[in-house]
Amino acid sequence: MLILLVVTGAIWGLDRLIAAAGRNRSAEVLESEGESAESVNRARREPVVVEYARAFFPVILIVFVLRAFIVEPFRIPSGSMMPSLLAGDFILVSKFSYGIRFPGLNIKLIDSGSPERGDVMVFRYPDNPSVNYIKRTIGLPGDHIVYRDKRVYINGKLMPQEMTRPYLLRESGERLTEMQQWSEDLGTVKHNLLKHGDKSDLVLEYKVPEGHYFVLGDNRDRSNDSRYWGFVPEDHLIGKAFMIWFSWDLADNQSAFWNKILWQRIGNAIR
Repeated sequence: MLILLVVTGAIWGLDRLIAAAGRNRSAEVLESEGESAESVNRARREPVVVEYARAFFPVILIVFVLRAFIVEPFRIPSGSMMPSLLAGDFILVSKFSYGIRFPGLNIKLIDSGSPERGDVMVFRYPDNPSVNYIKRTIGLPGDHIVYRDKRVYINGKLMPQEMTRPYLLRESGERLTEMQQWSEDLGTVKHNLLKHGDKSDLVLEYKVPEGHYFVLGDNRDRSNDSRYWGFVPEDHLIGKAFMIWFSWDLADNQSAFWNKILWQRIGNAIR
Protein backbone atom coordinates (compact mmCIF):
# COMPACT_ATOMS: atom_id res chain seq x y z
CA MET A 1 0.00 0.00 0.00
CA LEU A 2 2.91 2.35 0.72
CA ILE A 3 4.18 1.76 -2.83
CA LEU A 4 0.73 2.54 -4.31
CA LEU A 5 0.54 5.69 -2.22
CA VAL A 6 3.96 6.89 -3.42
CA VAL A 7 3.31 6.02 -7.08
CA THR A 8 -0.14 7.64 -7.31
CA GLY A 9 1.04 10.67 -5.35
CA ALA A 10 4.12 11.07 -7.56
CA ILE A 11 2.11 10.82 -10.80
CA TRP A 12 -0.48 13.34 -9.63
CA GLY A 13 2.10 15.69 -8.10
CA LEU A 14 4.46 15.72 -11.08
CA ASP A 15 1.55 16.33 -13.42
CA ARG A 16 0.39 19.32 -11.36
CA LEU A 17 3.92 20.74 -11.17
CA ILE A 18 5.04 20.16 -14.77
CA ALA A 19 2.58 18.78 -17.32
CA ALA A 20 -0.60 20.65 -16.29
CA ALA A 21 0.91 24.06 -17.04
CA GLY A 22 1.95 22.92 -20.52
CA ARG A 23 -1.55 21.63 -21.26
CA ASN A 24 -3.07 24.92 -20.11
CA ARG A 25 -0.74 26.92 -22.36
CA SER A 26 -1.63 24.73 -25.33
CA ALA A 27 -5.31 25.18 -24.61
CA GLU A 28 -4.91 28.97 -24.36
CA VAL A 29 -3.15 29.06 -27.73
CA LEU A 30 -5.94 27.04 -29.35
CA GLU A 31 -8.54 29.29 -27.75
CA SER A 32 -6.81 32.45 -29.04
CA GLU A 33 -6.73 30.94 -32.52
CA GLY A 34 -10.49 30.46 -32.42
CA GLU A 35 -10.48 26.67 -32.19
CA SER A 36 -13.62 24.89 -30.99
CA ALA A 37 -14.40 24.40 -27.31
CA GLU A 38 -14.04 20.66 -27.81
CA SER A 39 -10.47 21.07 -29.05
CA VAL A 40 -9.62 23.41 -26.15
CA ASN A 41 -11.06 20.99 -23.58
CA ARG A 42 -9.23 18.09 -25.20
CA ALA A 43 -5.94 19.98 -24.87
CA ARG A 44 -6.60 20.60 -21.17
CA ARG A 45 -7.69 17.02 -20.45
CA GLU A 46 -5.49 14.98 -18.13
CA PRO A 47 -4.02 11.69 -19.39
CA VAL A 48 -5.97 8.65 -18.21
CA VAL A 49 -3.17 7.54 -15.87
CA VAL A 50 -3.22 10.96 -14.17
CA GLU A 51 -7.01 10.84 -13.81
CA TYR A 52 -6.77 7.48 -12.07
CA ALA A 53 -3.90 8.65 -9.85
CA ARG A 54 -5.84 11.78 -8.83
CA ALA A 55 -8.94 9.71 -8.06
CA PHE A 56 -7.22 6.95 -6.09
CA PHE A 57 -4.55 8.92 -4.21
CA PRO A 58 -6.89 10.43 -1.53
CA VAL A 59 -8.58 7.07 -0.95
CA ILE A 60 -5.27 5.23 -0.62
CA LEU A 61 -3.96 7.97 1.67
CA ILE A 62 -6.94 7.68 4.03
CA VAL A 63 -6.73 3.87 4.15
CA PHE A 64 -2.96 4.02 4.64
CA VAL A 65 -3.22 6.45 7.56
CA LEU A 66 -5.97 4.39 9.19
CA ARG A 67 -4.07 1.10 8.84
CA ALA A 68 -0.62 2.47 9.66
CA PHE A 69 -1.47 4.64 12.67
CA ILE A 70 -5.00 3.99 13.96
CA VAL A 71 -6.58 0.57 13.38
CA GLU A 72 -5.83 -2.45 11.21
CA PRO A 73 -7.88 -5.60 10.51
CA PHE A 74 -6.38 -9.06 11.00
CA ARG A 75 -7.68 -12.60 10.52
CA ILE A 76 -7.18 -15.34 13.12
CA PRO A 77 -5.62 -18.28 11.21
CA SER A 78 -5.42 -20.93 13.95
CA GLY A 79 -6.95 -22.08 17.22
CA SER A 80 -4.05 -21.08 19.49
CA MET A 81 -6.15 -18.39 21.21
CA MET A 82 -9.28 -20.50 21.78
CA PRO A 83 -11.72 -20.07 23.42
CA SER A 84 -11.17 -16.28 23.35
CA LEU A 85 -10.59 -16.18 19.59
CA LEU A 86 -11.54 -18.76 16.98
CA ALA A 87 -9.96 -19.60 13.64
CA GLY A 88 -12.15 -17.59 11.29
CA ASP A 89 -12.49 -14.53 13.53
CA PHE A 90 -11.67 -11.21 11.89
CA ILE A 91 -10.43 -8.71 14.45
CA LEU A 92 -9.52 -5.03 14.77
CA VAL A 93 -6.18 -4.03 16.26
CA SER A 94 -5.44 -0.63 17.77
CA LYS A 95 -2.16 0.56 16.24
CA PHE A 96 -1.71 3.52 18.61
CA SER A 97 -2.05 1.57 21.89
CA TYR A 98 1.67 0.72 21.97
CA GLY A 99 3.11 3.75 20.21
CA ILE A 100 2.76 5.18 16.74
CA ARG A 101 5.53 3.94 14.45
CA PHE A 102 6.67 4.94 10.98
CA PRO A 103 5.49 2.19 8.60
CA GLY A 104 8.18 -0.12 7.27
CA LEU A 105 11.02 1.40 9.31
CA ASN A 106 9.49 0.60 12.74
CA ILE A 107 10.66 3.93 14.13
CA LYS A 108 8.49 5.05 17.05
CA LEU A 109 7.13 8.53 16.39
CA ILE A 110 4.88 8.89 19.44
CA ASP A 111 5.07 6.88 22.67
CA SER A 112 1.36 6.37 23.39
CA GLY A 113 1.52 3.40 25.75
CA SER A 114 2.85 -0.08 26.51
CA PRO A 115 1.29 -3.55 26.81
CA GLU A 116 -0.44 -4.35 30.09
CA ARG A 117 -0.73 -7.77 31.65
CA GLY A 118 -3.65 -9.59 30.04
CA ASP A 119 -3.63 -7.65 26.77
CA VAL A 120 -4.27 -9.69 23.63
CA MET A 121 -1.62 -8.28 21.33
CA VAL A 122 -0.47 -8.70 17.75
CA PHE A 123 3.26 -8.70 17.09
CA ARG A 124 5.83 -9.76 14.54
CA TYR A 125 7.05 -13.30 15.23
CA PRO A 126 10.66 -12.94 16.50
CA ASP A 127 11.92 -15.95 14.50
CA ASN A 128 10.30 -14.66 11.28
CA PRO A 129 9.30 -10.98 11.46
CA SER A 130 7.34 -11.21 8.20
CA VAL A 131 4.73 -13.34 10.07
CA ASN A 132 2.25 -11.79 12.51
CA TYR A 133 1.32 -13.61 15.74
CA ILE A 134 -1.40 -12.97 18.30
CA LYS A 135 -1.05 -14.03 21.95
CA ARG A 136 -1.92 -12.87 25.45
CA THR A 137 0.58 -10.76 27.39
CA ILE A 138 1.57 -12.57 30.59
CA GLY A 139 4.98 -11.25 31.60
CA LEU A 140 6.10 -7.62 31.53
CA PRO A 141 9.72 -6.39 31.50
CA GLY A 142 11.50 -7.45 34.69
CA ASP A 143 8.91 -10.09 35.69
CA HIS A 144 9.91 -13.51 37.02
CA ILE A 145 7.70 -16.18 35.39
CA VAL A 146 7.28 -19.81 36.44
CA TYR A 147 5.09 -22.22 34.44
CA ARG A 148 4.29 -25.34 36.47
CA ASP A 149 1.39 -27.82 36.22
CA LYS A 150 -0.05 -25.63 33.46
CA ARG A 151 -0.35 -22.73 35.89
CA VAL A 152 1.43 -19.40 35.83
CA TYR A 153 3.33 -17.84 38.73
CA ILE A 154 4.28 -14.19 38.31
CA ASN A 155 6.88 -12.78 40.71
CA GLY A 156 6.17 -15.65 43.10
CA LYS A 157 2.37 -15.26 43.01
CA LEU A 158 0.10 -17.93 41.54
CA MET A 159 -2.40 -16.62 39.00
CA PRO A 160 -5.67 -18.27 40.18
CA GLN A 161 -7.43 -20.69 37.84
CA GLU A 162 -10.88 -22.24 38.16
CA MET A 163 -12.29 -25.02 35.97
CA THR A 164 -15.61 -23.83 34.50
CA ARG A 165 -16.81 -26.56 32.12
CA PRO A 166 -15.83 -29.30 29.65
CA TYR A 167 -15.05 -28.06 26.15
CA LEU A 168 -15.28 -30.08 22.94
CA LEU A 169 -12.61 -28.90 20.52
CA ARG A 170 -13.26 -29.63 16.83
CA GLU A 171 -9.77 -29.89 15.36
CA SER A 172 -10.29 -31.23 11.83
CA GLY A 173 -13.42 -32.41 10.08
CA GLU A 174 -15.62 -34.25 12.58
CA ARG A 175 -12.80 -35.08 15.02
CA LEU A 176 -13.62 -33.86 18.54
CA THR A 177 -11.15 -33.58 21.43
CA GLU A 178 -12.40 -33.16 24.97
CA MET A 179 -10.70 -30.25 26.70
CA GLN A 180 -11.38 -28.28 29.86
CA GLN A 181 -12.25 -24.59 29.93
CA TRP A 182 -10.71 -22.68 32.81
CA SER A 183 -10.99 -19.12 34.04
CA GLU A 184 -7.66 -17.45 34.84
CA ASP A 185 -7.30 -14.26 36.87
CA LEU A 186 -4.22 -12.21 35.92
CA GLY A 187 -5.08 -9.45 38.37
CA THR A 188 -6.00 -6.88 35.74
CA VAL A 189 -7.86 -9.25 33.40
CA LYS A 190 -9.93 -12.37 33.97
CA HIS A 191 -10.12 -14.57 30.86
CA ASN A 192 -10.90 -18.09 29.67
CA LEU A 193 -8.34 -20.66 28.55
CA LEU A 194 -8.29 -24.29 27.42
CA LYS A 195 -6.23 -27.16 28.83
CA HIS A 196 -6.05 -30.90 28.20
CA GLY A 197 -5.77 -32.14 31.75
CA ASP A 198 -4.30 -30.23 34.66
CA LYS A 199 -0.98 -31.93 35.35
CA SER A 200 2.35 -31.77 33.55
CA ASP A 201 5.95 -32.67 34.28
CA LEU A 202 7.03 -29.53 32.43
CA VAL A 203 8.43 -26.81 34.69
CA LEU A 204 9.69 -23.63 33.04
CA GLU A 205 11.22 -20.53 34.58
CA TYR A 206 11.98 -17.19 32.94
CA LYS A 207 13.22 -13.71 33.75
CA VAL A 208 11.71 -11.26 31.27
CA PRO A 209 14.43 -8.88 29.97
CA GLU A 210 13.87 -5.14 29.81
CA GLY A 211 12.14 -4.12 26.61
CA HIS A 212 10.62 -7.59 26.13
CA TYR A 213 7.36 -9.43 26.87
CA PHE A 214 6.37 -13.00 27.71
CA VAL A 215 3.24 -14.23 25.89
CA LEU A 216 1.05 -17.33 25.98
CA GLY A 217 -1.81 -18.61 23.86
CA ASP A 218 -5.14 -19.17 25.63
CA ASN A 219 -5.24 -22.68 24.12
CA ARG A 220 -2.36 -23.59 26.41
CA ASP A 221 -1.64 -27.10 25.09
CA ARG A 222 -1.83 -26.07 21.42
CA SER A 223 0.02 -22.79 21.18
CA ASN A 224 3.46 -21.90 19.84
CA ASP A 225 4.43 -19.12 22.23
CA SER A 226 7.11 -17.75 24.56
CA ARG A 227 7.55 -21.15 26.21
CA TYR A 228 9.20 -22.38 23.01
CA TRP A 229 10.82 -19.40 21.26
CA GLY A 230 11.38 -16.80 23.96
CA PHE A 231 10.35 -13.19 24.40
CA VAL A 232 8.75 -10.55 22.18
CA PRO A 233 10.98 -7.48 21.70
CA GLU A 234 9.27 -4.12 22.13
CA ASP A 235 10.09 -3.09 18.57
CA HIS A 236 8.12 -6.11 17.25
CA LEU A 237 4.79 -4.91 18.69
CA ILE A 238 2.00 -4.07 16.26
CA GLY A 239 -1.00 -3.32 18.43
CA LYS A 240 -3.73 -4.37 20.86
CA ALA A 241 -6.63 -6.51 19.64
CA PHE A 242 -9.91 -5.00 20.85
CA MET A 243 -12.89 -6.22 18.79
CA ILE A 244 -14.20 -9.01 16.56
CA TRP A 245 -15.76 -7.36 13.50
CA PHE A 246 -16.64 -10.56 11.61
CA SER A 247 -16.53 -14.29 12.22
CA TRP A 248 -17.38 -17.47 10.38
CA ASP A 249 -17.02 -21.18 10.97
CA LEU A 250 -14.03 -22.40 8.95
CA ALA A 251 -14.66 -26.01 9.96
CA ASP A 252 -18.10 -26.02 8.30
CA ASN A 253 -17.52 -27.22 4.74
CA GLN A 254 -21.15 -28.07 4.00
CA SER A 255 -23.27 -25.02 4.75
CA ALA A 256 -23.89 -22.02 2.52
CA PHE A 257 -21.85 -18.88 3.17
CA TRP A 258 -24.56 -17.10 5.18
CA ASN A 259 -25.06 -20.11 7.42
CA LYS A 260 -21.35 -20.18 8.29
CA ILE A 261 -21.41 -16.68 9.76
CA LEU A 262 -21.19 -16.67 13.57
CA TRP A 263 -23.45 -13.67 14.13
CA GLN A 264 -23.22 -13.88 17.94
CA ARG A 265 -19.47 -13.15 17.83
CA ILE A 266 -19.64 -10.06 15.62
CA GLY A 267 -19.00 -6.89 17.61
CA ASN A 268 -17.70 -8.72 20.70
CA ALA A 269 -14.96 -6.98 22.67
CA ILE A 270 -11.73 -8.96 23.09
CA ARG A 271 -10.80 -9.47 26.73
